[in-house]
Amino acid sequence: MPASGLSGTDSFPVIPFDYSFLDERFDNQYRADQRFGQVFGFFTLLAILVACLGLFGLASFTTAQRTKEIGIRKVLGASVGSIVQLLYREFAVLMLVAFVIATPLSWYAVTRWLQGYAFHTDLSWWLFVIPFLLVLLIAWLTVSFQSVKAALMNPVKSLRSE
Repeated sequence: MPASGLSGTDSFPVIPFDYSFLDERFDNQYRADQRFGQVFGFFTLLAILVACLGLFGLASFTTAQRTKEIGIRKVLGASVGSIVQLLYREFAVLMLVAFVIATPLSWYAVTRWLQGYAFHTDLSWWLFVIPFLLVLLIAWLTVSFQSVKAALMNPVKSLRSE
């Protein structure tokens, strides 16, 4: 009998003995992280879709505002590629500014999140640059549709419209 006069099972009679295996706890934690990743991925795709729709609307608005300029450039001999480049340059600068602002914030947030794990990886520069290039490509595809449509339009109609 222990020195206190109580046996080992009588130490905490109102608290039931609860046990679990460590591998099951880790499995549950990583399963929760996987579910979080799936939900986060779904909402990321939804956010990209909404952003593309907004970018498409902004490109439509920009080309409608610059219809006469595009028509004059076409009459003066501008190619379709130069007109697309002219319209896309504004969006590329905005995305570059967004990248410069978002990269340090996301690096800080991901670094803090990874500190909660026993084994974590270091962040490389390409983990930020490759998604940025992918976003540039998606934006180029979104903007180029509207830009090519405006660049192929008859310049006489665009100059005549009021």
